[in-house]
Amino acid sequence: MKQLPIVHHKKVLVLGLAKSGTAAAEILHDLGAFVTVNDAKPFDQNENAQYLLSKGLTVICGSHPEDLLDEGFSLIVKNPGIPYTNSVIKEAKRRGIPVWTEVELAYRISDAPMIGITGSNGKTTTTTLIFEMLNGGEKHPLIAGNIGTVASSVAKEATNDNTIVMELSSFQLMGTEQLKPKIALLMNLYEAHLDYHADFQEYTDAKFNITKRQDESDWFIYNGEQQIVIDYAKKSKAKKVPFYVSQKTEDGISADNQFVYWNGEKLYDRAIIALRGKHNLENVLAATAAALLMGCSLENITEVLSSFHGVKHRTQFIREWKNRKFYNDSKATNALATKSALEGFSEPIILIAGGVDRGHSFDELIPYLHNVKALIHYGETAERFQKFGEQHSIPLVLRVSNLTEAIEEGVKASNEGDIVLLSPACASWDQYASFELRGDEFIEKVLALT
Repeated sequence: MKQLPIVHHKKVLVLGLAKSGTAAAEILHDLGAFVTVNDAKPFDQNENAQYLLSKGLTVICGSHPEDLLDEGFSLIVKNPGIPYTNSVIKEAKRRGIPVWTEVELAYRISDAPMIGITGSNGKTTTTTLIFEMLNGGEKHPLIAGNIGTVASSVAKEATNDNTIVMELSSFQLMGTEQLKPKIALLMNLYEAHLDYHADFQEYTDAKFNITKRQDESDWFIYNGEQQIVIDYAKKSKAKKVPFYVSQKTEDGISADNQFVYWNGEKLYDRAIIALRGKHNLENVLAATAAALLMGCSLENITEVLSSFHGVKHRTQFIREWKNRKFYNDSKATNALATKSALEGFSEPIILIAGGVDRGHSFDELIPYLHNVKALIHYGETAERFQKFGEQHSIPLVLRVSNLTEAIEEGVKASNEGDIVLLSPACASWDQYASFELRGDEFIEKVLALT
């Protein structure tokens, strides 16, 4: 772990705990900072705060006092989920106090080079693919960031023999000042998280932070078929590697119906790729490019691509039973994600959908309904899905009360050669605390029924 003179013997405020805040506070303390942690959760219910107090840190819990910043802090490290409209953050900005997220701390202390992955969709799958590709060789990768492993904890233990493969959200990237991955990937940009960001421009500018400080010694891998990403790529000073899923090109990495190409030269046959769908082809091409730039062998890359069936809850293959295949795409919490899942199959589909009604349109699904033979739906959106399915002449449109009934009816409605797909196009919160719990129940019930 690199030392950080900027925090040594300086007062630092860690705002918001959970896993990332707790790790950051402990690391800052080890680096010689005088750390105060502030978390809204009451102390008697706050195990992280109790732990940090036992380590000798100053702990303030239960609220964010208005006079908190009068202590003379030199730096704030905030939980990514805390918005910039928070009164403490707004006052810190007014006073000129730097505000980082924990990934900035991770970058500054890391002895290992970093591969950073961001975008609206595909981050987790791409991050996992890169990790698996590098893991087969001599690169000693570590996985971190928004994928669930605290970045600063990973960076603390990393050496220059490691490579950190880090998934980065817009929330995390907004709080960066020096973050400069050796390889940065920008998968795509769509409207998202506008309840957090002031507008779409702020959201996309935050994503651009992944390459903003790169130079000609670095690499930037980006979507060469989305204009907004291309426009941002023009601003990057890094060496550029675009990816194209719709045509063979002479630059970057590309694919036609048969092969994947590296700078126009045939690389491997698309038939080896186990992941389904155009959206997953984007992930595959971007991950392949990153692995090649890191010196990974083509043998390692193709071995991973032929055996990798997806990240949990993201068009995840569950099992084949009586010539029917079951897929868990519980992470599809909007129509755009469900569209991508439908696009990946040519077989007849039993689609299980529904959940929280946030008023989002389902119209993005219309061009991809031609092989949906049944729509089985439940939850707050049930009435809307019933009308939608009937309006677009899906042969079977069936309303049920919950996911268990939907799976049962989906199995009954299926025939040999069919796909039974959970891709809800809605958030889970009407019946589940998270999309993970929804997906876990789908897996459990499918395995039990089949």
